[in-house]
Amino acid sequence: MGITSQLIKFTTTDVPEEAAAMMRLSLFDWAACGIAGASEAEFAPFKRAQMVEDGPAQVFGGGQAGAAVAALVNGTLSHALDYDDTHFAHIGHPSVAVLPATLALAETLGTALTDAVDAATVGVEASILVGQWLGRDHYQIGYHQTATAGAFGATLAAARLLGLDKSQIRHALGLCASMASGLKSQFGTMGKPLNAGLAARTGVEAALWAQAGMTAAEDGLAGPLGFGETHHGRAEPVKMPRKEWAISTISHKYHACCHGLHATLEALAEVDAETDRIEAIRIRTHPRWMSVCNIAAPKTGLEAKFSYTQVTAMALSGHATASIGNFNDTLARDPALKALRERVEVVEDDTLTETQSQVTLTLTSGEVRRHRHDLLAPMSLETRSVKLRDKVMALLGETRGAQLWEAAIGQDLESLTGCFAGA
Repeated sequence: MGITSQLIKFTTTDVPEEAAAMMRLSLFDWAACGIAGASEAEFAPFKRAQMVEDGPAQVFGGGQAGAAVAALVNGTLSHALDYDDTHFAHIGHPSVAVLPATLALAETLGTALTDAVDAATVGVEASILVGQWLGRDHYQIGYHQTATAGAFGATLAAARLLGLDKSQIRHALGLCASMASGLKSQFGTMGKPLNAGLAARTGVEAALWAQAGMTAAEDGLAGPLGFGETHHGRAEPVKMPRKEWAISTISHKYHACCHGLHATLEALAEVDAETDRIEAIRIRTHPRWMSVCNIAAPKTGLEAKFSYTQVTAMALSGHATASIGNFNDTLARDPALKALRERVEVVEDDTLTETQSQVTLTLTSGEVRRHRHDLLAPMSLETRSVKLRDKVMALLGETRGAQLWEAAIGQDLESLTGCFAGA
């Protein structure tokens, strides 16, 4: 059975309790990122340009719109801070593509929150599977998996909510294949979060169009001249999950920058040395991150989120990388940090996985210290929830963070989306 047929069958599968519990945590994290992202002034003109008609779906920062527009805006704003979750099996941010589509459509349909969570869980899992099927060549050549694989995940989540039959889901995936898009060249610009918003909107539109009777290629994903064949996909073998779902190994961010930098930052947290005692810093990382988050001399706060040298200088100088406010143009151009950046060397090391990093410090005394971290080190749901609540409280404040937490683990969809307006 090909991947398209497997995905169609998977759309109606039962969702394990543990997978849904992880989805609830990502829902909480994603909503907090969206609420905080809506306060980014540079995205205000974008939001105003989209809000041309009213609708039933809540939009981050206030206002309501139709499902497709709400998915576009919420997907973009929730990725604006680049503080949302990642899955390293395909190097994508699944929640920012799937959840905006799912919740916007769920509000339109009056779906229960539990059913929306199940649909989102299936969609996230599907996006990971599609990303694995496309393979690393697809990502490495320049496509943004959040936008490409994410669009297919959003489509399947929407298809589940709408109750599409097998033929309609096949057509929805075919329509999605003509729309899914997103490039890594947008990293460090406002185009990167837009990739997520476009994927979310694609999911809503493809599913609604298929429901309305639009048809598409028999297999727009994996068939001849389909998405995979034309987008450097390798058609890697994948298996649909049973008891253990890929979402259980999702990685949440505890630093407000590209996830490729997080293993290094966790390793740097173990460093106990004043900057004037450090002669050189060598960072070893997986080769794929060299083209993703290795801007050597960032000039803006956005570029700083994709810079090993900048985050290393920030971390060693006491500028909290968990604080979104520290990723600004002023710190990117700070003379002291720029001088420290000059002591940082980033080296690719194919013996490391994409979730690992090794930091070697050479001190002025000649002493050499090494620190290593792996983001896939096991973490319980309880520990993860505590870390995420700490993160969200810092983002939104105690009162709003607590309100969002209760809504995210509750049963009422309106209580959750009612938090989107923020303060």
